[in-house]
Amino acid sequence: MIERTERTVTIESSAKVESSTGKAANIPLANERTDAANADHRELEQPRSRFSDPIIVMLIAALCCLLWGSAYPSIKLGYVAFHILPADIASKYVFAGYRFSLAGILLLLLYRVGFRRRLKLSGREWASLSILGVLQTGLQYMFFYVGVANTTGVKGSIMNATTTFFSVVLAHFIYKNDKLSRNKVIGCVLGFIGVIIVNFHADLLTFSFSFTGEGFIIMAALVFSITAIYAKRLTAAIDVMMITGVSLLVGGLVLTLLGLSLGGRVTHFTWESTMNLVYLALLSSVAFCLWNVLLKYNKVGKVSVYNFLIPIFGALLSALFLGETIWEMKNLVALVLVSVGIYLVNRVRIDRSLGTLRE
Repeated sequence: MIERTERTVTIESSAKVESSTGKAANIPLANERTDAANADHRELEQPRSRFSDPIIVMLIAALCCLLWGSAYPSIKLGYVAFHILPADIASKYVFAGYRFSLAGILLLLLYRVGFRRRLKLSGREWASLSILGVLQTGLQYMFFYVGVANTTGVKGSIMNATTTFFSVVLAHFIYKNDKLSRNKVIGCVLGFIGVIIVNFHADLLTFSFSFTGEGFIIMAALVFSITAIYAKRLTAAIDVMMITGVSLLVGGLVLTLLGLSLGGRVTHFTWESTMNLVYLALLSSVAFCLWNVLLKYNKVGKVSVYNFLIPIFGALLSALFLGETIWEMKNLVALVLVSVGIYLVNRVRIDRSLGTLRE
């Protein structure tokens, strides 16, 4: 989330990928667009439901962002609950592997039992999803789980928002119908300024940046943005829930095996630590499913605009559960800039879906 992403992966987010920006956590993916006209036509065909009610959309979208934002403090609390030391990178990989393997299994079970869909793919499709799992879940969270351990939850939640801005820039060079607009440029500039500001000390005179902390968070965001483009192409032929479930499961297994081979162990299972692990797995699955329900009954822009809440919830929950400081002026300024930047980038999509592009 993503966390897109644990933005995700599932993206972490369908909203970001369908609009060719590819966002965490842990965010859904959408069907491939061949051109802007077809995309607009499809969005006009959204079925009506109580899930189209603006209040319901706001509440459910906010809940999804709350879940994705809660991943930052939850991961750090999980390290404490499982007695994983700061320098024990291998055990962090095992911890991440357990989480995403369980999340993938839950999604695939829901896909097979809840939606009664067959888990049937061609050999080439299985190979494509396996590659996606290794890169988008495995590689991304190799960076992310180490980065989160070496920075504060507040900084991590703000800096991981760079996923959105990387995605916007990449989309400009890859997709003909998703070029940089004035709103997108302003949003990206504000967002990156916010990321720079949050790395200063309170006096705004000393710059604090750790490559294995903040640097790894940025690397994770960049990996997700790149792999989301590949994932978007797969949605042309494969169901999004299948893609996400297999990707999480494969990536989780890779992280688990890698961590175990490096000597990592996660053995301190108590009620507290087990509930932490289950919650982390569920937040990815539940947020993904709820977000997809909203996308089924609403235009993409109407839903994706709420992504600006993820860093806000991440920072607030880190302050609440980890006792971190959020009320420093530089943190507040950075949080506002990043959130406004995300809002502006997604606001363009709302205007386009209404048929009037305002920049």
